[in-house]
Amino acid sequence: MIGKDNNKLLLILAFLAIYFVWGTTYYANLLALESIPPFIFSCLRYLTAGIVLYAWAFFSKMAWPDKKTIWVLSVSGIIMLVGGSGLVVYAEQYIGSGYAAVVVATEPLWFIVLDRKRWKQYFSNMKIIAGLVIGFAGIALFSWFTPGSQAGDAAANHKLIGTFIVLLSAILWVLGTLYASGRVKKESSNIVNSCVQLLAAGLFSGIIAVYQQEWIGFSLLHVSGRAWGGLAFAILFGSLIAYMAFNWLVRVQPPAIVSTHTYVNPVVAVFVGWLLASEQIIFKQVIALVIVLAGVMLTQTSKAAISGEEP
Repeated sequence: MIGKDNNKLLLILAFLAIYFVWGTTYYANLLALESIPPFIFSCLRYLTAGIVLYAWAFFSKMAWPDKKTIWVLSVSGIIMLVGGSGLVVYAEQYIGSGYAAVVVATEPLWFIVLDRKRWKQYFSNMKIIAGLVIGFAGIALFSWFTPGSQAGDAAANHKLIGTFIVLLSAILWVLGTLYASGRVKKESSNIVNSCVQLLAAGLFSGIIAVYQQEWIGFSLLHVSGRAWGGLAFAILFGSLIAYMAFNWLVRVQPPAIVSTHTYVNPVVAVFVGWLLASEQIIFKQVIALVIVLAGVMLTQTSKAAISGEEP
């Protein structure tokens, strides 16, 4: 049995993982994309992490869920990790890592828009409606203030493509989470659950890579050292440590508390992108980011009040 002090330490470490590790994986994606196509990157990332967890579960003789639960985990893993995180990697071919993280910050807003069971509660609350308007308006402003926004500019076209892809990824992450919610038993092993999701996502990413013809001409021998470093960071810290921390936290902490990583990730990603990738950031973008986070915070605190969660 875990003591109270150890449990508090685990909580702190888990929150640090989803706050700062996830915030830096956007930069790791950029490094990997230097010589690894996006869906091959996702395939290698998820399969490697999934195999590591499978070995852990196998040698620890952990119980596996029934076929129905495995199906739910597989589908949710594909939607969240391929459609969610995988599309973010794909989008970073068009936009910067910090920019992508800011758009991903809309995930809590999409939880409200897409959770049909609670529409009556949410959309009768003016604070939630105001938060949605503020949050999405902030994204529009951030996009407009980002250099290269002039009409007809090639950079503007790339930015538009990247923005829509990341918005789609945020929607898919939310849909995958909602799909799994209530369908997976809370007492089931976090390691086994994550393993199934990662393996399913890795295999599906590999199939998409075939469809995209990414495997043609690809060789591990031609992968640069920086790309290997980005992939290793994404596997160890992003898919193993942070993802498992997130899966554990959503089972032991109120959703409103866990979702606070949404406020920290874009700030970390923007700073790391500016510091290490020389991504341009101007004061107007910072103001727009604050507007986005204000909208997210307003919706989250109002949603928590309605749901009776801890603020």
